[in-house]
Amino acid sequence: MRVIVAAGGTGGHIYPALAIINRIKEEDKNSEILYIGTTDRMEKDIVPARGINFVGIEIKGLNRKNIFSNFSVMKKFYKAIEKSKEIILDFKPDIVIGVGGYITAPVLYAAHKLHVKTMIHEQNSIPGLSNKFLARFVDTICVSLPGSISSFPKNKTVYTGNPRSEEILHIDKVSREKFGFSPRKKLVLIVMGSLGSTTMTKKLKDAIRLFKNKNYQVLVVTGKAYYDSYKDIDIPKNVVLLPYTEELIQIMKDTDLMVSRAGASIISEITGIGLPSILVPSPYVTHNHQYLNAKELEDAGACQILEEKDFSGEALCHDIDTIFADDKMYQSMKKASQSFGVKDSLTKIYQEIKKLVGE
Repeated sequence: MRVIVAAGGTGGHIYPALAIINRIKEEDKNSEILYIGTTDRMEKDIVPARGINFVGIEIKGLNRKNIFSNFSVMKKFYKAIEKSKEIILDFKPDIVIGVGGYITAPVLYAAHKLHVKTMIHEQNSIPGLSNKFLARFVDTICVSLPGSISSFPKNKTVYTGNPRSEEILHIDKVSREKFGFSPRKKLVLIVMGSLGSTTMTKKLKDAIRLFKNKNYQVLVVTGKAYYDSYKDIDIPKNVVLLPYTEELIQIMKDTDLMVSRAGASIISEITGIGLPSILVPSPYVTHNHQYLNAKELEDAGACQILEEKDFSGEALCHDIDTIFADDKMYQSMKKASQSFGVKDSLTKIYQEIKKLVGE
């Protein structure tokens, strides 16, 4: 099977795309993969480092604040369509799969025009502009959250879950003892995105001092750019700071409660493991989609939402204390979180791929 995968911009698109690629390679040892991404975002480094053939196409997203700058954006878009057609005609794929980011729009549209089978995967509760545009052209639409189904044509939309939720099942845990924590006390893991957050760093510094006399332990992953910001405060003995870790999933598997943003990728990992969580949606994303992601979980009883505007050390400690004090509530949140984690998401996605290519 010959497959083109297009995805880019953020880890929330790239890592699900890589999970799909890995499954295709496992199932079809003779498969050939070509990854199309942007020329200036994370994927240009991440993908080639994994030995996957990569082609970059120059493209930009629409500027919502300065509409006049979009003339050049549209010019790049049409050029990207023509470039995509050239790549597709040369590679001759059986299927083209889009896994998010504005690079998917020209690539999948070009594939449609060339009568190549197409599939997109939507990670968020509310679809982005690219997937809204592509919905009418592609053959199959896979979604991570049940709430997304209503945004797409029913006859070609399949609820598969996020591919990361199955992939993480095969990752071994790292014990909390590696970081000096006691196995007998509960562990709270706090992560505000892979890069960290300016606003949340200020708020977390205030929260850390309040953890001092708590009977639980806290691991804070600050983000590399913000780690030094914490040097001016006293860190309690039950708190450990890390600037970054490659073992986040492994640590999550020995964690009792997660505090994080509400991006699609981290939610798939939280629910894949079945962790109760306190979600702090980023208010700086398109269509407030992180809040809507989190709301699906909160409505099911899997998490509590603490909005950034309401976030304080006192508010966070109150929510943590409340969850840990009520074991019935905690177990109910855990069960609800597990119900969102689709354990065979990659299997379902691969089955849809096979249907399209006729294997």
